[in-house]
Amino acid sequence: MLNPIKIEAINLTKRFGELMAVDHINLEVNPGEILGFLGPNGAGKTTAIRMFCGLLKPDEGVVLYNSQSLHQFPDGKSLLGVCPQENVHWERLTCKEQMVFTGEMYNLPRKLAKSRSLDLLEQLGLSSQAGKQARRLSGGMKRRLNIALALVHDPAVLFLDEPEAGLDPQSRVLMREFITGLAGSRTVILTTHNMDEADRLSDRVAIIDEGKILRVDTPENLKHSIGTNSTLEDVFIQLTGKKLRT
Repeated sequence: MLNPIKIEAINLTKRFGELMAVDHINLEVNPGEILGFLGPNGAGKTTAIRMFCGLLKPDEGVVLYNSQSLHQFPDGKSLLGVCPQENVHWERLTCKEQMVFTGEMYNLPRKLAKSRSLDLLEQLGLSSQAGKQARRLSGGMKRRLNIALALVHDPAVLFLDEPEAGLDPQSRVLMREFITGLAGSRTVILTTHNMDEADRLSDRVAIIDEGKILRVDTPENLKHSIGTNSTLEDVFIQLTGKKLRT
């Protein structure tokens, strides 16, 4: 893995016909921090993430990694790990088989792919499921498997799109502990419309609505900016005039 990466979005813009999905956003993500994209469904979070990781071409603007575009890195695909909002896996492969297969697709030697796979499955509470086909897993286990798949090649940058979607309370606690444990070792951007998730996991929060970034700061600074005992929901309501539905 490379050292943690600084990410910069400069004037990043995406339109779909008449819809301005992402509206000239500027954002810096510090090396090794966890940045939460907080906003309602349809705010532009996923579209922004897809441009960040090169899956969608911006209409305007650029995303830089340590002041370079993604294609300037010798192996740009290995720089990033992506866990999309919808689970992506092979239903009839076991957890271990698809972890190793994914690692080998990123050119990991098979022995290293196996050791990293087993380590990640253990960290995410899936060791006992290593030999089970993905179709036999619960929804929460499938979500945890998807995060493991995004990390098997040891990327310097990790994108998590709604990582707690569909998780039961026990899996949510395990997931939060795992994600916070990543701080400092790699740069993490996660999208969420869950206030509590953004508050607990993020070093800083970028509040986004209607394609625009309205405010970026630490959760504590955001809450204190409008008064003692305020919540992130209070901040969101003040900035947008809307109540964020979870």
